[in-house]
This record gives sequence, C-alpha cells and structure tokens, in this order.
Amino acid sequence: MMYTIGQVSKMFNLPISTLRYYDKEGLFPDMERASGIRKFSDKELEAIRIIECLKKSGLEIKDIKQFMDWCGEGSKTYPQRKELFEKQIETVSAELERLNKVLKLLQYKRWYYEQAIKDGNEQRLKKLKPEYVPEGIREAYIELKE
Repeated sequence: MMYTIGQVSKMFNLPISTLRYYDKEGLFPDMERASGIRKFSDKELEAIRIIECLKKSGLEIKDIKQFMDWCGEGSKTYPQRKELFEKQIETVSAELERLNKVLKLLQYKRWYYEQAIKDGNEQRLKKLKPEYVPEGIREAYIELKE
C-alpha cells in the first residue's frame, strides 16, 4: 500500500515539513515518486517509527541518518547498530532515573501540603523526622534535608 505525505502526516501526527525534511536528509533513500509526488510505502512508515523513537531518545538527525546508512549497508554494520542502541539505552535510563527523582520530590511535596492543609499550618512538618514520612517518598525528604 502506498500513502501520500498528507496521509502519513496524519498517521504520525507529524507536520508535512518534518517529513519533507527527513526526505531531504536522506532518511528515505528508496522512496518512490510519481510525477514528483512522494509515495510512502510500509518501508518508509517503519523508518518513521524508528526515526521518531530515536529522536525521543535524544539522538540527533545526523546520528539517525548514520543509523539509516548502516541499515542500508547490511549485516556487516550490526555491531555499530547494536552499540548505538546500547548508548541510547544508557541515555534513556539516566533520564528515567533523573525523572524518577523529580517524581518522588513532587510526590513528597504533594504529601507535605496535604499534611499542611490537615494541620492548618507547617509547624509540625518543619520538625518532622524521616521515620514519620511515608516510605515511598522518604528518600526525597532526606535528599531535601541534606
């Protein structure tokens, strides 16, 4: 099945300009054209899924282009492709760790203000010992106090 740029734009919720940019950067090397009009096949749709995943992982277009070039070179580039994914797993894992700390801090502050609302003030909370803070958010409380 072949798709127009407009259909693909809607499918992926991507601006048409982004799809044109990807094409200009050579991310769809085998894309068919009919009278100059881009025709997207399932192969390009799969490429877009991978491009969007890699972009969300923090990879830049030039690095995504390198990955796509490796894919075109065949099995001899499997080690480079695997290494790229290993690096991105490390990057995403570090970001998740950072975001989990942020989440715990937000959860602690929500709990803190729930208690302040119940108490009508923050006096008791300002003297609170770590053992009285719920376990799931205690770590954030301790980090704040250090």
